[in-house]
Amino acid sequence: MTSDETSDLTVLYRIAALATRASDATVAQNEILAAIMAAFPADSGSLALLSAESGRLEIYAKQGLPSEIGEFALRPGQGVTGWVALHGKAFLVANVAAEPRYISARQGVRCEMAAPLIVEGRTIGVINLDADRVAAFDQAALQRLARYAEEAGSVLHRLWQLERLRANSTQLTTLVELGHALVTQLAPEELLSTLTHSGRALFNAKLCLLHDYDNTRRELRLHAWSTAGDAATAELSLHQQTVPADSSLLASVIRSGKSTEFQNINDPGFSEAADLPNDRTLCSALAAPIILEGVPSGVLSVFYDTPHRFSNNEKRLFAALASFAAVSLQNARLYARVFHSEEVLRKNETLTTLGMLAAEIAHEIRNPLLVIKLLHGTLGVDFSAEDPRLRDLQVITEKIEQLEEIVSRVLSFGRTPNAMHSRWSLAEILDDTLVLLRAKLAQANVQLHFTPPTRPLLVDANKGQLQQVFLNLAINALQAMPHGGEITISLTDEKTTIGRSVHVDFTDTGGGIPEAIQPRIFESFLSGRADGTGLGLAIAKRIMKDHHGELTLANTGPRGTTMRVTLPLIS
Repeated sequence: MTSDETSDLTVLYRIAALATRASDATVAQNEILAAIMAAFPADSGSLALLSAESGRLEIYAKQGLPSEIGEFALRPGQGVTGWVALHGKAFLVANVAAEPRYISARQGVRCEMAAPLIVEGRTIGVINLDADRVAAFDQAALQRLARYAEEAGSVLHRLWQLERLRANSTQLTTLVELGHALVTQLAPEELLSTLTHSGRALFNAKLCLLHDYDNTRRELRLHAWSTAGDAATAELSLHQQTVPADSSLLASVIRSGKSTEFQNINDPGFSEAADLPNDRTLCSALAAPIILEGVPSGVLSVFYDTPHRFSNNEKRLFAALASFAAVSLQNARLYARVFHSEEVLRKNETLTTLGMLAAEIAHEIRNPLLVIKLLHGTLGVDFSAEDPRLRDLQVITEKIEQLEEIVSRVLSFGRTPNAMHSRWSLAEILDDTLVLLRAKLAQANVQLHFTPPTRPLLVDANKGQLQQVFLNLAINALQAMPHGGEITISLTDEKTTIGRSVHVDFTDTGGGIPEAIQPRIFESFLSGRADGTGLGLAIAKRIMKDHHGELTLANTGPRGTTMRVTLPLIS
């Protein structure tokens, strides 16, 4: 092997090793140029790549060239370097003075050669070497440069692929973390703040905005944003403003229902857009609609302070992020409805409590009232018509009858009319109840286990009252596990002497009910919590009695408690 061949292999090895040794493609570009220049009598050199944004050859690495050459860019076909990029062939100019296509980048250059960087049959850039004497390079040198350039193109391609894989991995990780955050966060403001912050970080943008869209009023309202750098300037212009959709930059996104990119928002054509941030450093933007139930509900957008041409992958990823936003907002709305339903149910429970309490009071009043009425009727007092006590006696009689009527009405109102009972699937009632608990379960870090029965279990019941019983038992179980745990709901049916019945067991993994109050847990106004009313289990017990069923404490201990609801089944 000759010394030239050995030198050739050494250079190729140095370039190839960069595929695994270089930290990124930028570092590799400078080391590739240094290795190649060292193999030739070159006085200056450059590595230029075709820019996807401008379509021009832009210098990414240089040696021996003036510092201002960094702004030097050539179109394919322009100059010697541009000719090589256009035709994909190495080219040697022994004497630049005789070459009309030559464009000077440095004074004193007399000889130039260039070779293309080709990846998968496509030219991606050019390596160019200059010398200060005529005929410093020959055809053999040009062939060696072409081999080095071929290896350099392969190395850069592998490094770019690795960088893309790393970027995709980072994006995927961010999306997974974002998805988890959006599932666990229920407050709409927290959701939107997380979304805009993650969107800006995911796309390495300067600004990320989220606008609400009112289809009836055709207005866009800035709802949330995340900005990089100095946020003070942005705060002045990013107040929660509302603008007509017709005079907004994002109107086209609403109309098309598709992601839209804006290459230069500083163009005079966008000057009238009322929703543009008041920041003249921003120049490129990408926006995607947020679609809820098939209707545009908002727009998500990112802004860059440098010219940016968005790839198809970026557009698809941003559309996916907008879909995340839609799902998150939909979940937030559903959770809001669940909380509202729970609040309504709580108010109904309060009214039921008051009704039950009134019934208890009326029941206690009725017995002494009956005694008073009987004793009053047997007094046998006979007053003359002129005696004023006769009138007093008549008033007492009327008031006793009035009190008896009030007590009867209260007792009648406190009973559940049989007409409100109907045939229900027990599993359906439980399912509807558990929907109201999902948000609380997630917040309390409690896992729910419920397996519906394999066959229908039908009961004759007032659905709302049974839901109140089940909800009360489940909430009691939640409050018994302040640090999280598990609730298991199980259904078992059995045959008794009077027919078939079903047991619904609510089992938690809390610390159990204190032994001192176990015998009295169904008494009114007995509560183990400072904020409790002590009426929940008492009312639930009475509801079960009205349903010809039973509520019992099946077992309790340091490992948990099981409350059992027993109901007769409809055969």
